[in-house]
Amino acid sequence: MIRFNQFSLARGVKPLFDDTSFALNPGEKAGLIGANGAGKSTLFSVLRGDLHADGGDFSMPPTWRIAHVAQETPAVEKTALEYTLDGDTALREIEASITAAEAAHDGEALAHAHAAFADADGYTAPARAEALLLGLGFSLEQTRQNVASFSGGWRMRLNLAQALMCRSDLLLLDEPTNHLDLDAIVWLEDWLHRYMGTLVVISHDREFLDSVCNVTLHLENRQVKRYGGNYSQFEVLRAQQLALQQNAYEKQQKTVEHLQSFINRFKAKATKARQAQSRMKALEKMELIAPAHAQSPFTFEFRTPDAAPNPMLVLENVRCGYQSDDGQEIPIVSSVTLSIQNGQRIGLLGANGQGKSTLVKTLAATLMPLSGEMRQGRGLTIGYFAQHQLETLRPDDSPLAHLARMAPETREQELRDFLGGFNFSGDMASAPIAPFSGGEKARLALALIIWQKPNLLLLDEPTNHLDLETRHALTMALAQFEGTLILVSHDRHLLRASTDQFMLVANHRLQPFDGDLDDYRDWLLQHAADTRAAAKAAGAAQAAGVTNDAGPNRKDQRRQEAEARQKLSQLKKPLQARITKIEKEMETLNAEKATLDAFVADSSSYEPAMKTQLTEALRRQAQVHARLDALEADWLEAQEELEQIG
Repeated sequence: MIRFNQFSLARGVKPLFDDTSFALNPGEKAGLIGANGAGKSTLFSVLRGDLHADGGDFSMPPTWRIAHVAQETPAVEKTALEYTLDGDTALREIEASITAAEAAHDGEALAHAHAAFADADGYTAPARAEALLLGLGFSLEQTRQNVASFSGGWRMRLNLAQALMCRSDLLLLDEPTNHLDLDAIVWLEDWLHRYMGTLVVISHDREFLDSVCNVTLHLENRQVKRYGGNYSQFEVLRAQQLALQQNAYEKQQKTVEHLQSFINRFKAKATKARQAQSRMKALEKMELIAPAHAQSPFTFEFRTPDAAPNPMLVLENVRCGYQSDDGQEIPIVSSVTLSIQNGQRIGLLGANGQGKSTLVKTLAATLMPLSGEMRQGRGLTIGYFAQHQLETLRPDDSPLAHLARMAPETREQELRDFLGGFNFSGDMASAPIAPFSGGEKARLALALIIWQKPNLLLLDEPTNHLDLETRHALTMALAQFEGTLILVSHDRHLLRASTDQFMLVANHRLQPFDGDLDDYRDWLLQHAADTRAAAKAAGAAQAAGVTNDAGPNRKDQRRQEAEARQKLSQLKKPLQARITKIEKEMETLNAEKATLDAFVADSSSYEPAMKTQLTEALRRQAQVHARLDALEADWLEAQEELEQIG
């Protein structure tokens, strides 16, 4: 059992836990939730043994093996499969003992080592590691590639695979879905359902928490409170507690009245009936859970858009893609014929690399079609949140400066009032955004879009940097949005609550998806199983030297394949060089960040004599954080371009 008893801990001068007590039983799967800065990562450090209590005590069985996901991946010269196998440290130790016994010609020790190897399921380990990698989205060919050849996002998947490979009693996962697409998330959920040990997971994905967890640990006011059940059950229990306070409902009622008014006005009107039904679903959900968020520091709503054209946007036989520097076309999604009608709420589904982001960029006119025709209706106003939207913000400018650039004729007080609705008030509205968190920058990016009063919203992974509370606020705001919405997201709760039809981007084609997200989950699992089976069959055929193309055209085919590989290699080289450069700078900055974090966390740094050094360290810490955020966005973009090329 994991037990915290009267536990207290501070980082520097900031107390994070104060006389709190809770326990976890073996085999329980706990979701660790709380506001940013509440102490979730610190609690992980305590569980790993890196930090110790200032008061009270913490205990767990001393024999337990702990697995966690490393935050950095060394560019080692070993294959992805071998790197994953390194996660089973006990097996690696047995292999080392076999090697030592063979070198010493010690027959007895060798026999014992081989028996231990069999007991540790060593003979099936490569197959188990391969299954982990395939489940997380790697191809069979990629499992044989060197770790150094992978970009940052794929290295994080390798670290996750290594943690899952470890035969652990306690598994710690910090935002495991951040670098995964929806099919890998579905696979991970399925794997965690079968995990026999104790799990503690930090996540902002409520459906992931609902699927995996049977306990919720809520960090608030320097306390950890244990709730039985998953995240949705936690919301209900907490709502029941808050319902005793009348003011818990005041914020909720305004939104309820707004939604109910829309439903009453439009549920009998044919052109608005679908939107009214969508709002009714949102209202039913919100009436159940909203009190749990009554103390949330952040809510907002979209401004009422101006009159919209219908159809809003028409695409006829459009081919979406890129042009390389030498003018070569790289098609991603072909034969797109689509008419977007006023009031539609579409969720785009599909695996990474199939072209969802490319399609949305084309709809937003930030990427021109390679061929075909695209027509915008008169009066169309697009609000586009790109997957890497935070890169468009200027680190040295304030939220007020960003908004004033868009509305130079508007009074400053009006701009400040608007920004205040997004929690940018007082000095924060006029401060440079460089030290802001990713979530704060995402809020600002949303505010800038909302100011424009768009009648067509194109949102590509808008929740990437948002915590649970802000995701909830976005979900409620989108439920009230009276324009047209096209959404790409791996947050299934947002998709369920905000859209009422789905389209699938698969095999580089856009097609309607006739089903809900549960149907899509089943489709993903079957598609992944078929893909893995095909990959294994192809690998087995290749190993056996089997070929179905022995005819006279085989030579031409091999030549064409070689030319295609050479062409892809030339396209990839500048991106791979860019990724390598980014990762080197990130490695240097992460080392500096670790030193600065340690200095700032040291209570002796807050002595009066250290004031100058502390001030400089805090300033530099903010600069490093901002630069790391920018670099992470850069390599995510480069990685996406690399995946699009194939």
